[in-house]
Amino acid sequence: MSKFRLDEVDHQILDMLIDNTRVPFTDIAKKLLISAGTVHVRVKKMEDAGIIMGSSLTLDYEKLGYSFIAYVGVFLNNTSQTKFVLERINEIPYVTVAHVTTGKFNIFCKIRAKDTKHAKDVIFMIDDIDGVYRTETMISLEESINDKKRLMHTIFKNM
Repeated sequence: MSKFRLDEVDHQILDMLIDNTRVPFTDIAKKLLISAGTVHVRVKKMEDAGIIMGSSLTLDYEKLGYSFIAYVGVFLNNTSQTKFVLERINEIPYVTVAHVTTGKFNIFCKIRAKDTKHAKDVIFMIDDIDGVYRTETMISLEESINDKKRLMHTIFKNM
């Protein structure tokens, strides 16, 4: 499969969509001095190429009462249990991200909880999964960097 080529207009469209996935194509078109149809066609091409994969909604979890973030490293009895354990982890709605990793942990998870007691309950749910040997938890004190645009601009510069 050939690599999809993005030009400066595509970069600008993506830049605006990353800021706000709900921005109307007409607003993008006005700002870039192109037609809304052109924006639509370019976005569709990027979707078809797999560069844009849906859109997402960003929630303020703190306002919803889930301000506690922890990262849980999961050690397995045997790596052959990875798929089974991931399926069980996926059943815990407070685990928002899980990665299969190399190094110290077999699986590395991000959890969101109401408070430390709730986080403890979530961690115990993970601990209770058959195949989990033990877990190691790190509490997030603050999310200091969460900037998708910096990476996007670096990728564009290197294309």
